[in-house]
Amino acid sequence: MRTEQIAGTATQSALEQHVSAETYARAERFLPWNAERMIARLTVEPQWTDDGSGFWYRIDTSLGWEFVQFDPELRARRPAFDHVELAAALSVASVIPTTHDQLPFDTFDRGDDATIRFRAFDQSWSFDPQRKQCEPIAPIADAGEGIVSPDGRWVAFVTEHNLHVRSATNGDVRALTADGAPHASYAAPLPSPLEGAGIQSASRETPLSVIWSPDSQRLLTYRIDQRGTGLFHLVQSVPLDGSIRPKLHSYAYPLPGDEQLPIAELFICDIVSGQCRSAQGVDVPLLYYGSPLEDDSCWWSDDGQRIYLFTRARGYQSSRLSAIDAVTGASRVLVEEAASTAIDPHPTNSGRPLVQVLNDDSILWFSQRDGWGHLYLYDGNTGDAPRQLTSGPWLVTDILHVDEVQRIVYLTGVGHEPERDPYFNLLYRLSLDGGEPELLTPEDATHQVTFSRDGSSFIDTYSRVDIPPTTVVRQVDGSLICELEQADVRALLETGWRPPERFRVKARDGVTDIYGVLILPTGFDPSSGVTLPILDSIYAGPQTNQSPTSFGGFSNTVNIPNKVRDFWHGQAFAELGFAVVMIDGLGMPFRAKAFHDRSFRALGDGGIEDHVVALRQLAQRHPFLDVARVGIFGHSAAAMHRRARCWRSRISTKSRYRAPGITITGWTKRRGSSATWACRSPSITTNSRTSPWRTDCAASCC
Repeated sequence: MRTEQIAGTATQSALEQHVSAETYARAERFLPWNAERMIARLTVEPQWTDDGSGFWYRIDTSLGWEFVQFDPELRARRPAFDHVELAAALSVASVIPTTHDQLPFDTFDRGDDATIRFRAFDQSWSFDPQRKQCEPIAPIADAGEGIVSPDGRWVAFVTEHNLHVRSATNGDVRALTADGAPHASYAAPLPSPLEGAGIQSASRETPLSVIWSPDSQRLLTYRIDQRGTGLFHLVQSVPLDGSIRPKLHSYAYPLPGDEQLPIAELFICDIVSGQCRSAQGVDVPLLYYGSPLEDDSCWWSDDGQRIYLFTRARGYQSSRLSAIDAVTGASRVLVEEAASTAIDPHPTNSGRPLVQVLNDDSILWFSQRDGWGHLYLYDGNTGDAPRQLTSGPWLVTDILHVDEVQRIVYLTGVGHEPERDPYFNLLYRLSLDGGEPELLTPEDATHQVTFSRDGSSFIDTYSRVDIPPTTVVRQVDGSLICELEQADVRALLETGWRPPERFRVKARDGVTDIYGVLILPTGFDPSSGVTLPILDSIYAGPQTNQSPTSFGGFSNTVNIPNKVRDFWHGQAFAELGFAVVMIDGLGMPFRAKAFHDRSFRALGDGGIEDHVVALRQLAQRHPFLDVARVGIFGHSAAAMHRRARCWRSRISTKSRYRAPGITITGWTKRRGSSATWACRSPSITTNSRTSPWRTDCAASCC
């Protein structure tokens, strides 16, 4: 129905006629959950061995799936076990037919005696490869609901708003807190809108948020004070309990302009004494639902004596790293930075903070103070001025591993190689004592890298929008150890699918390069004389990019934004007779700070004018693109940007439309969005009906 609406308003060609069931079926075949079934051997998610050098993984194949082991001693991949023998043994033991290419489990454990333990058919099993037999075994003892300490002796859990620990050996329970309340519960994240409406809580356990110290002697948690916090309200028309009357659900949800925010007070609990001490001077205001311990912004020192906390002020124009004494709760500021525009601890404002404290107390710190995102090295003891480790017109995207003995940091970055796509993610190594970064992933593609736990090797998956992924294992110097997988896309190509075109055009200023992809229907002949109406798949939030760089938009790292859903939705729309574009205009991340700052206090801009000039340039290259017929679609913040484009832009002087379109889901007024990125980048300076909206995020954002 929504697609028909787009077709009826944005086009004046075949789409205004009846769209056949066959056409819709072809489009449905490319929806994300269907397209992924046509791609095999795509992803490697390692499960590391105890020594951190080897791993196994489950990989989808064209027939089902298999388990693969990487052996660091043999420097080769091999089956994790004999799939045929295990399937035969399980079929006999369970009396349920089982095939080797569709074993009924996703994970397994390998015992000291080389047995394979797994769970299937509601039963735990053990497979002995020597005897080639499967037999049922008692399930491994469950520690119960909660978070288990590193040494396995304790389980932390919450009951009646208070934090407790339970002995994993004898089941004895000890209360660590006693003053929890509904408005101030310990270790409970601020609930999401769905949880606030009671939708998710009916099907999953209550979330718990604590961080154990490495020595299991203490744990870090918090208590959120929600008193005075503004509420959001949802009306549930079809209650889960089957009642007829709609139900009202109210929950805390910080908004731009709120004077009172939920405040998280941090607590350090000593397991031996049973006492909890408040961390001093580091209360964390919450701008969104979830836990203040998420996003790797808080962690213990290796010796368990300190806690490190990274925080940003409301409005994101200052950030700091604090150290908290685990015994006294006293805190001190190690690094602090402020700027006139937003400060991000990562190329995106939603990525894991690129901050790391080394064993000698020096601190790796990401900053864009020179106009690009680079690493600086602070002395955590003296507070001396930092030393800049990287420089130039490129930016660091992640810190993957630090060899403190050899004083080498392994990092990923974009834009360092002048002849490559500036969004391609590449791995480098760099001396902490200075020098130029050394490229370790030479292929002209974007690379997703996972380091081994012992730091002896790394897994590298590289691809482009037009090249399927290859996954290899490399030594830390970048030399190849072995190839693990090559994606199998034969089923996809048999449909007539062709990869999208990755393009480069000029932004609205006529100088800056911007990038995107162009998606066409399968079987479309550009020389046929047929013109295609255009759909702009937009998401212009400043925390991620919209245009994919990897094959099919797949990614398992925030450094390469995962666009699987958006890309394949775009291909599905293309099958209905559209040319679909995905564009990253000014204000998006992973470029220079000035590029990204175009969205600071200008969220409503959305890079829309860049989309307009991009489509004009593309139409000059491809005459089959009809810029007189343009639509727009997307989700979430795309609703607001769709409205802005409808009001403000015309693609060509002949256009009879102001970019009509739909929103899958989303909000159309940023004042109704969260107090996070709406406060980071408020977009409108005055209220169209009443008084000006203030932009002081410290008190009243927007």
